[in-house]
Amino acid sequence: MTEPVAPTLDVDGLVVRFGGVVALDGVTLRIEPGEVVGIIGPNGAGKTTLFNAICGFVRPDSGRINYRGEPLLGTAPHRLARLGIARTLQGLGLWPGLTVQENVVASSRVRPGLFSSLLALPSADRIEAELASKAHDILDRLGIGSYASAFPATLPYGVQKRVIIARALMAVPSLLLLDEPASGLSARDIDELAELIKQLRTRMSVAVVEHHLDFVMAISDRVTVLNLGRVIASGTPKEIQDNPQVATAYLGENVATPEASSDA
Repeated sequence: MTEPVAPTLDVDGLVVRFGGVVALDGVTLRIEPGEVVGIIGPNGAGKTTLFNAICGFVRPDSGRINYRGEPLLGTAPHRLARLGIARTLQGLGLWPGLTVQENVVASSRVRPGLFSSLLALPSADRIEAELASKAHDILDRLGIGSYASAFPATLPYGVQKRVIIARALMAVPSLLLLDEPASGLSARDIDELAELIKQLRTRMSVAVVEHHLDFVMAISDRVTVLNLGRVIASGTPKEIQDNPQVATAYLGENVATPEASSDA
């Protein structure tokens, strides 16, 4: 009998308080292997706080987070890459003094030893060459290989966005957390990003926090909606689009259900 596969990410009953403010209130989220899950909600809903809790930047007051069947709470943020978790931030966070390729190489889990590098041993040179080749392959796959030698400040915003995704992919993640990847992008860039995420799902699970609802609905297998720190809906994109609670959260007004309309 085949053993059941553990979900890539399993968040249950997560509570986060900042003083007297409840930022997350019993949040549950489950992401299966190879699944793309969109996380949406109005400003202040708790979306980024959820990512920060998963990544260890915020310590939850209660609840649990399991990654591939193992507890994740208490894991230091710098250890996430070695576990197979990569995250992009709302801001770009690229190192301005490094080229695009150097920015990507810096995120690799494999590095030559300090002793080998200091002595310029052949093993260090070989590892550096392999990392550079791998980084260039990722950049090519994202369509930005021609920018490998450029510095971030010289690049169009859409290209910089791809660089931060390339940097995350360099860590070979099992779980990729994208925090507002479509913000500031043109319609064409958003369409290309959607295609990229659809391709990534063949190798990893992806969670996307985003305000562009059409983009989220186009890429997601399931969508979770937060409002005021609580999950108010979770389901397929169509189920979310048809959910009156979601419309109420976004529009700030009551939306009549079909049953209510028929009673009128």
